[in-house]
Amino acid sequence: MDVPKTVAAALEDRPVDGAVCLEAGAGVGNTTAGLLADGAARVYAVTNDREHARTTVDRVLEEAGNDGDGTDRADRLAVLEADLRQIPLPADSVDLVTAHGLFNVVPPADLEAVAAELTRVAAPGCHLVVDDYEPLPADAAVRELFALENAAAALADGRPALTFYPAAVLRRLFAGYGWEFERRRTLLEPVPWTENHLAAHVDVVRERTGRLPDSSTSAVGESLLEHAERLAETIGSESAGEMYSVAMRLPS
Repeated sequence: MDVPKTVAAALEDRPVDGAVCLEAGAGVGNTTAGLLADGAARVYAVTNDREHARTTVDRVLEEAGNDGDGTDRADRLAVLEADLRQIPLPADSVDLVTAHGLFNVVPPADLEAVAAELTRVAAPGCHLVVDDYEPLPADAAVRELFALENAAAALADGRPALTFYPAAVLRRLFAGYGWEFERRRTLLEPVPWTENHLAAHVDVVRERTGRLPDSSTSAVGESLLEHAERLAETIGSESAGEMYSVAMRLPS
């Protein structure tokens, strides 16, 4: 499987081979691909997004084949459509938890619930890998685009679409649930925000503003969308900020 370099770098010092793994927030299946390629005995890819669930399954099925031991990668995957605040797995059932690019879409109000649930399913000695983005520097142009995205999400949903938590914040969060820090490393610096990335964030603004209920908020939404479209076109692409990886472990 074509595993992104950031995923490979985050997993390279973790004991994936033979482990029961949980990918918290499956996305398009990048970390699932990395875990299966590294020999995970089982990967539970959890997402509340049906399209992401379908994409992850299709990706693995498309590239499914036999590993050296004759085990089909597709047979080692289970995609679960579920809320990370209520994971349908028993307690103490997972050897390795990954959260690659998850927490920037988890609003502050849900942080404790997600951390508690990931801890519940983790077996003693479980490893945790959290990969995410430091807050963007003040001079990064994409900060304004993300602010517009958050404004649209606040109008439509009453909560932000994006929150960039410093590595130290997530480290302290999980330390409160008994996880012990092992290492922090930089995966990308600067982070390349491409035209496709910016277009995807404009799409979020478009979707959120399209759900605004009345004429007054709709007018605000139209203004937000126009501003976001102009800004993305002006920026084009930008490299800014840092993507980090933090590894922790529960005591055995």
